[in-house]
Parts: sequence; structure tokens; C-alpha cells
Amino acid sequence: MRHPPRSVLLAVTGAVALVGAALVPVVSASGATPACTVQYAVTSEWDTGFQSSVTITNNMAAMSSWSLSFDFAGGQEVTQGWNAKWSQSGTTVTAANESWNGSLATGAGVSAGFLGSWSGSNAVPTEFRLNGTTCNVDAQPTPTPTPTPTGPPATGSAPALHVSGTKLVDAGGTAHRLLGVNRSGGEFMCVQGYGIWDGPVDDTAIKAIADWKANAVRIPLNEECWLGLSNVKPEYAGANYIDAVKELVTRVESYGLTPILDLHWSYGQYTGNSSGCSDVHATCQKPMPDAQYAPSFWSSVAGAFKDDQAAVFDLFNEPYPDRATSTTAQAWQCWRDGGTCPGIGYEVAGTQDLVDSIRGAGARNVIMIGGLAYSNDLSQWLTYKPTDPAGNLVAAYHGYNFNTCADASCWNSTLAPVAAQVPLVAGEIGENTCSHAFVDQAMKWFDDRGLSYLGWTWNTWDCSSGPSLISDYSGTPTAYGAGLRDHLQAINP
Repeated sequence: MRHPPRSVLLAVTGAVALVGAALVPVVSASGATPACTVQYAVTSEWDTGFQSSVTITNNMAAMSSWSLSFDFAGGQEVTQGWNAKWSQSGTTVTAANESWNGSLATGAGVSAGFLGSWSGSNAVPTEFRLNGTTCNVDAQPTPTPTPTPTGPPATGSAPALHVSGTKLVDAGGTAHRLLGVNRSGGEFMCVQGYGIWDGPVDDTAIKAIADWKANAVRIPLNEECWLGLSNVKPEYAGANYIDAVKELVTRVESYGLTPILDLHWSYGQYTGNSSGCSDVHATCQKPMPDAQYAPSFWSSVAGAFKDDQAAVFDLFNEPYPDRATSTTAQAWQCWRDGGTCPGIGYEVAGTQDLVDSIRGAGARNVIMIGGLAYSNDLSQWLTYKPTDPAGNLVAAYHGYNFNTCADASCWNSTLAPVAAQVPLVAGEIGENTCSHAFVDQAMKWFDDRGLSYLGWTWNTWDCSSGPSLISDYSGTPTAYGAGLRDHLQAINP
């Protein structure tokens, strides 16, 4: 998909004045540790509105869910929030945990924020209650901490893969289809300053994916976060980001799932046709990867995973140079060769450049490459296919119910010829109907030809705008996600 719906975009008309954080101090008369502490900060304020954050620390027994309440004294009203389910009744505001951040161990903390409106005064709340206990005051005796479970241990291992003719095969030569889900978050949370992953990625969370009988997880990444560029918060960038990705890859593989590392968001300013944003930074889907940072990204990723043949590389999420250039030939040439492409204001790294970066780092891993029109058009993929000394290239297709190529007629005419010469993986399939009629049709077409596919996305978003496969991270499917789950469980009993 071009952009995840969880992105929090704060657009405010009028002059905005950033103010010093108005913090509620933690007060304890006797010096004992409070049962819970809450820091409340007004991070910005303007004529009729403001933005605030709350940071909660739990010093009581571990909680499986939490609810924070406080009262406004100046007639303020919450208008929008994130990282919690915000509600207001009269002057009382309540923030309840999301499905993915409900566990709060002893000593653990969680942060959330909101936008509000005000008139007259914007007084800071003075009392906060966590699950009914008043915070920032003396504690009752501290209970023995309860360990937070991480889920049962993994027992599997992901297979090393390579291309053999039109199939992906394991080390023993057995054909291996990639059937799984996308796990969005790594492409946007870091660059937006909220974290690295959107929701949990611990053992329990990954086991829930494996329980659907999936065998692959596609992990979208952000090149600026991986490279640690200055516009990303240090705690979410560079070595911290890389270590988090490595840890997730190890955990995914331990459950027998193939990790697919995807360059999703990249650098370069594009404001032309179908632009996702005007920002030069990696805050949206760009038409092509940039020559300034994308080769360095892939050289670094390849160096990190060159000894792990179970990891698959997805070169660039959804190219769309066809929206910028005037002819199809120009678009495909830009796709392969990069350089100065008509309609794109930054120097482009072509698919050949990025394949060369990966192989130059000594990695022979399988590489997936999507076509034009957000990876929906593979009509000239074979004609412009980059060269690969390792012979490990795979064609990648993305298909949604609202795409141009979204039925058997188009698949027969454009995908089947590609699949007759190289392995074909549908890196994303999905629909925005909160149903699964389209993905049912797509899965059957790919099943009949022994091809691979992954559903978008294993995140708890609105299935009509995401689309989202799940309603919680224990794996409860949405009406849309039930189609993929039931099908995977039926073909992999």
C-alpha cells in the first residue's frame, strides 16, 4: 500500500506557538515510590487548541489492561488522540489502552497523546487515576513483580531459499511458496517519531502469525531510519533501528517464517502526478528510490544479512515512474536504469543499481522486484529485467480490488507470461471492502499456478481503509482477514 492509515497527521490552521512542556510534578511526601506516576505535558498551544502528551509509569502489580482518567478544569475538550482510546464525559477524560499496548509490567511505562480545544484557560489537570488508583502520591506496599509472559518458545527455522527456473526452492531443491502477511510499521513509526514498530513484535505476536499457517512475513523498512539520518530521533534510528530489525528477523525465522525485507519509504522530493507528500524525507511512497541513499541502504542491509539465505530482499515497495514520465518506455527505462528521469526531480537509483549494490556487498539472497503502477503492472518486466550474476531475481506483483490489473483476464495476459519464466510473488494482496471476495479470487488464481502471495496487513487498523487483517494482535481476524486465515489453514492443515 502507498501509506499506512495509522500515520498521525497534525494539520493546524493559524499560528502555532510551541510552549515549554508543562509538566505535572511527581510528589511524594515521605519519599516512597508512588503506586503510579503520570507526567502530563502541554507540548504546543495556539489560539483555540493545544497538543498534550501523558507518560504513565506503573509501580503496582503487572496489568494486562489499563485506563487512565483525569479531569479538566478549564472547559477543555479532547478532539483527537493516539496510542490510547480517548473519550470524555463532561470534564472527565479517559484514556484506555489499545489492543497492542495493554500489558504494563511493574516498573513499565507507556505514552499517549491527544489534541484538544480550549477557551478561556488551559489549566493543567492536577489528579490522575490509573485503574482507579490515584497516581503521583505515596504508594501502598510494593507487591512482588509479576513476570510478563513472552509466549511459548519457537521451535522452527526458516529455509534458505534460491531461484531454480520458475520456482523458489529450499536447499534440498524442494519448491517453496511464500504464503503469509505483511507487518507494517517499520516504514513509518520511526520517521514520524513514535517508535520503531506499530504494535507488539514479541514471541506471542509472531506465534499468532504462525498460527494462521503463514510461512512468510514481509517487513517494510525506512531507509532514513536504517541509515540513521539526522531527521529521525536517535532512539529510533541507526544502530537502534538496525538491531530492532535484526531481532525481529531472528524471531520471525525461529517460527519457520521467511522474512521479506522491503524498502518501503525513501528519500527524494517529488511533487508531481500522484505525489504522496511534498517532503524530501522518507515520509511517504516515492515514485522511485533515490540515488543518494537507496544504494547505501541496500548495501548495508545486504551486508547485515548476506550470511542468512532465509532472508529475502524486496527492492522497492511500489514504483510509479509511469505517473511522472510521458511515455511507458521512459517509465520502464527509469525503472531499470535510473539516473535523470523525466518528471522526477531527484536522481533516481534504478533497479539495476540496487541489484548491483546488494551483490557488491557479497549477498546472494533472493531479490523481489515490483513493476510499474505501484507494482500492479508487470507487462514489460521481462523486457527490462535487470541482470543478476546470482540468478536469484523474482517478479513482485501487488493487487487490490481497486487496481487496474485486478482480475483473471489481466492476470492471464500479463502475469502468466512472467510466471512462465521467473518466480512470481504477490507481495501484497488485499481489498478495502471489509470482505474477501477479491482476495479469494486472487488466491485461487495463484494457487492454481503454484505461486506465492501475502496479505496486507497484519495491523489493527480499519479494514475499510487499511486494509487490516486483524482486530487484535492475538490474531483475531477482521471480516476481510478471515478469508486469508481460513484459506491458509485449509491448504496448510
